[in-house]
Amino acid sequence: MTASPTVRRRRIARELRQLRERSGMTLDVAARQLDMSKSNLSRIENAQIGIKPRDVRAALALYQVTGSDAEALIEIARGAQQRGWWQHYSDVLPDWFEFYVGLEAEAATLRTYEAEAVPGLLQTEAYAREVYRLTAGESGLDRKVAARLRRQDVLHGNAPVELSVVLNEAVLLRPVSDRSVMAGQMSHLETVAQLPNVTIQVLPFDVGGHPAMNSSYVLLTFADAADAAVVYLENLSVGMALEEPAQVRSYSLVHERLCALALDPAASLVRLKEASRYFT
Repeated sequence: MTASPTVRRRRIARELRQLRERSGMTLDVAARQLDMSKSNLSRIENAQIGIKPRDVRAALALYQVTGSDAEALIEIARGAQQRGWWQHYSDVLPDWFEFYVGLEAEAATLRTYEAEAVPGLLQTEAYAREVYRLTAGESGLDRKVAARLRRQDVLHGNAPVELSVVLNEAVLLRPVSDRSVMAGQMSHLETVAQLPNVTIQVLPFDVGGHPAMNSSYVLLTFADAADAAVVYLENLSVGMALEEPAQVRSYSLVHERLCALALDPAASLVRLKEASRYFT
């Protein structure tokens, strides 16, 4: 899996913030020493904007980090300057979603709950096209669908992401398009569910209430322990990344609970087959 510049930028942001805090410098003092505005340094430390390797070197010198430790961080900063494939779709992907795709591209595990629609990583082209029509209209439709399908590369290859999906049963029953589109989508879910790195579980109606009734979510973890886990939440107009350890733990517990409430993978596959026959 190709190293993601988004993940590299996030790593540099966290390291620079921690180094500044350990040095005892305020944001004001550090910004003056680095000849930049306080707002710019704050945005760098929050991964809202990138930082050039030469400016990373200056910051490390200010925080008295030298030698191999400094060079390793500067190399990460160089990687953060590269362009991810998703940036070629910036005309149809909002900035906040580009950020998510950059995280997704390097995630080791993804755990998600979806209440209304099949997750993008599991959508067929026809289903994705109909969902975009319903939620965003016709503008840029072909490129949006192409970007969504390109994201699905993370499920394959030498180091595919480990994906755990809990689907509300409503996802299987809500026809977003004609029967052929839905039949194709259900059949695709059956196929993908049998990949060794993919687990799909159906949360049936008869379990009643559950701890994710207020929100769908994606919980991402990374192979490198230096890249902290993140919870991603999204609505129609904005996405939000939660990074505090307590927030991540909370969503991890919710996902564990949903997996316990949902049908096990074998029973879920039977339910997917039933849904596929329903639309055939």
